[in-house]
Amino acid sequence: METRLRELTVRELLARLATDDPVPGGGSASALAGATGAALVGMVVALTTGRPAAEGHEEELAELAARSARLSDRLQELAERDAQAYGAVIAARRLPRDSDDERNARAARIDEATREATLVPLETARTAAEVLALAERLAPIGSRNAVSDVGVAALLAVAALRGAAMNVRINIPYLRDDEPLGEEAARELARLLDGLDERERAIRDAVEQRIG
Repeated sequence: METRLRELTVRELLARLATDDPVPGGGSASALAGATGAALVGMVVALTTGRPAAEGHEEELAELAARSARLSDRLQELAERDAQAYGAVIAARRLPRDSDDERNARAARIDEATREATLVPLETARTAAEVLALAERLAPIGSRNAVSDVGVAALLAVAALRGAAMNVRINIPYLRDDEPLGEEAARELARLLDGLDERERAIRDAVEQRIG
């Protein structure tokens, strides 16, 4: 059985990404960027909790700790699922098509695999947006000594969201014409990306201001 992405060393993962095998690819990399951002949120919460900066924010910090851990784990799983989903698309395209039955079976498999390959990065984008929201909440209350890490977490969340959105959009044209997911995904992406430039700029400015 192939080693799961989360079980690879960083060096092994980067080596895998650098090969001519498209799996794992940008979708998995986007999810892992988001997972790293969520982990950084957890780190800053841990560095803040129990210190003077935490006074009056204990409940919120506890919530941020729990949610960041859940989101990091979810994004790691999405990285795995993204690799599996695109692997299924490749496998479906390689199916035989010599007879009508084979062609019909191949088309059905491609449709199913493409739908999953669209749904997974859409979930990644959705989850990355949640990570960004955590970073936005943490920026004004996290330890000032670690506020740069909140900024990095936000940047990684934005990269994950944008990267996942690209992976959704590249698959939409390959969905069946009668598949409603195409329009639904496009609408959700528009909502997730709306105002993202301004949000990224605002948290960057907030972090820079606290850094001094």
